[in-house]
Amino acid sequence: MRVHALTIGVAFLAFMMLALSPTFSRHHSSLYAQDLAYWCTNLDVDVRACPHWQNCDIVIRYSANTLLPVIGTETGDREAGSDQWIKIEDPITQQQGYLHSTQAHECSPESWQTRPVIPAVSETAREIYARGLAAGNNPQAFSKVGDCQNVEAYFLSHFDAADQYDLGPYQTLQETISNFSGSFVRESAAVEAGYTVASALSPLWSDPVLCESDETPLACEDRLHNPSLVIISMETWNRTGKQPVSQYEDYLGQVVEFWIGQGVVPILATKADNKEGDGSINAAIVRVADHYAVPLWNFWLAAQSLPDHGFDPAWGDDFHLLWARSFYNNPERLRDGWPVRNLTALQALDAVWRGVKETE
Repeated sequence: MRVHALTIGVAFLAFMMLALSPTFSRHHSSLYAQDLAYWCTNLDVDVRACPHWQNCDIVIRYSANTLLPVIGTETGDREAGSDQWIKIEDPITQQQGYLHSTQAHECSPESWQTRPVIPAVSETAREIYARGLAAGNNPQAFSKVGDCQNVEAYFLSHFDAADQYDLGPYQTLQETISNFSGSFVRESAAVEAGYTVASALSPLWSDPVLCESDETPLACEDRLHNPSLVIISMETWNRTGKQPVSQYEDYLGQVVEFWIGQGVVPILATKADNKEGDGSINAAIVRVADHYAVPLWNFWLAAQSLPDHGFDPAWGDDFHLLWARSFYNNPERLRDGWPVRNLTALQALDAVWRGVKETE
């Protein structure tokens, strides 16, 4: 097994969905306290503007089993022998509200679950970036590696067409869009529906039209696009139930090592689904990111507070995200799976791009 089990630190045990705020500091200074309590909703619940059942507006709704940070408690209307209400702040909109204590229960999330959505940038990542630029990597190009959740039709491409998105309150992201113009809509040689993390390492999966006969999809994409950053989002793995997560972790480590060797900074993404049943793939992704000290985009956390956790109820498979376009001038888009995936991916790209250029 390439990556040894690590004890993931709790230095970022802040519920960093605050990072979705347009006013979020580029230096990621807005953190909750490390000893923040977490509660999980029991059923689908309504969050109210005050700790009362009557004459108190519903401000947001959450699905069952949503992980929420508690920022305080308050006494209010009594229900089932309790007058305690918990105060929460929505991770995406920052809307504050109240749940009665009978609607949720205290829970202890795994450390990977509370990692920041938007990544911090390590000195290692800065060194990789600087080495890549010295070798001729393009500071205005990023690549994508992944499966069907990364295909051009859904993932990021609309940011290359001015009439296909509206940043709304996130106008500061336009500079990043402009810098990487052309990379958003580009079809990556290392993205294909049905890919597994092993596919990206095999020449058998390379496009014979674009790639040389002995090139892996990774090497082909690097040669064709010469990126300085790469988003790696590999979700599909255990189709048969026989492939161990340790093998996924090993292959993902090889993918990361390839890009580091090329002087390209990898941005690893967690996934919204839990098809394996125990969250072990996301845990493995976080271990790999920690092992190589590369940025982690914790999309799982972003999806948690969305209705149906971002999934499309019409599919009913807890895998396919709910589609909508990225018009963030409409607050409703911040409750849909694909707009939030694309926004947080853009924010992650923005944070890493700015972070690797910083000098200490």
